Amino acid sequence: MGVQAQEDLVLATDIESPAKTTEDRAVARRTGGRVDARKVVKPLRSIAIFGAVGALVAAVALPAYAASKPIDASATVQQMAAVDAQSLVVASDATASSLGRGTFTATTPDEIEKKKAEEAAAARAAAAASTASTSGSGNYDIGNYSLVSPGSGEVRYPLPQGSYNVSRTVGGAHQGADMLAPAGTPIYAAAAGVVRASAESIGGYGVAVMLDSVVGGQRVQTTYGHMTYGSRQVQAGETVVAGQLIGFVGSTGRSTANHLHFEVWVNGGLMEPIAWLGANAG
Repeated sequence: MGVQAQEDLVLATDIESPAKTTEDRAVARRTGGRVDARKVVKPLRSIAIFGAVGALVAAVALPAYAASKPIDASATVQQMAAVDAQSLVVASDATASSLGRGTFTATTPDEIEKKKAEEAAAARAAAAASTASTSGSGNYDIGNYSLVSPGSGEVRYPLPQGSYNVSRTVGGAHQGADMLAPAGTPIYAAAAGVVRASAESIGGYGVAVMLDSVVGGQRVQTTYGHMTYGSRQVQAGETVVAGQLIGFVGSTGRSTANHLHFEVWVNGGLMEPIAWLGANAG
């Protein structure tokens, strides 16, 4: 191959390899197309340097990218705390507990006063019940009164004759006769029967006894209200005879003075008690 042909080959090679410089082409002409080995090594070294820089960039960037990824949902509270002490992970199945009104205590003055009043009422009721459990007829001085109502008929007067005055009778919401008498006056069963109720507190009646009787073939119910605490002489379920002592006059329940509230119901209908006694007692 001639010198001109070799130069043409080197020039063609230069055209195909953009990395060659003008100096390289001149050297190629002087050396007859032979390229210095150092010129071959130089590009390889550049490639190696770029590769090392790329690896360094990847080593720095990848941990930061990994730290910014969302935390796996299965991470525990302890694992989260190790990464970020200001984070708090709550389990997805946590439930809220509701608070009932009963868990709060009285805090306003009105609530406190109401609570005190309720406690005082409960204390009075407990004291009355204690008195009732230990009291009997021996605690009352009945003077000249008999322990059995006078008379021989099926119906007897609930209070001794001449010991009371009628201050009020049936009318409106009032369903009985109020028979005024001194505290401790004995109260008798108006008719024989069974004690339906006997308690230290029965609504507005206060200390009261209720009897179920049969008089002249008719069903008769009688009520004796406002007795003295602890004075009841009979209990629910007991059988009594006409004129039997069942308690003593007092002023309990909705009452403003010592008296007996006496009610009479015949076959389910309300009767005027004083008229019924006048027609049946003997």
